[in-house]
Amino acid sequence: QVQLVESGGGLVQTGGSLRLSCAASGRTFSSYAMGWFRQAPGKEREFVATISGSGLGTYYADSVKGRFTISRDNAKNTVYLQMNSLKPEDTAVYYCAAAKRRTIATTPADFGSWGQGTQVTVSS
Repeated sequence: QVQLVESGGGLVQTGGSLRLSCAASGRTFSSYAMGWFRQAPGKEREFVATISGSGLGTYYADSVKGRFTISRDNAKNTVYLQMNSLKPEDTAVYYCAAAKRRTIATTPADFGSWGQGTQVTVSS
């Protein structure tokens, strides 16, 4: 089992930036892919970005491509989500998740452990 703790959320104006972090413990960090999901009020949880265990493979939702960057530091057991050019529609609770495999994954069923979530609010 993997334990995950997110940090870095907050309130930012449209066009601003935030960096989310997610610290992992419990399994060899490089042995599993990581992902970020988000859930806005009244909406289903949606995929944002994923990165392979090695860090060489990444994949993004179309809605964030070109604005968000996922990365990981396997020496620090931490995954990051750099969010630039933020829009009000990016407002949501953001969750990091540990996949059940090393290669990139995009659906919630591919992930076995979840963080508690961190709120991101983008004001217009």
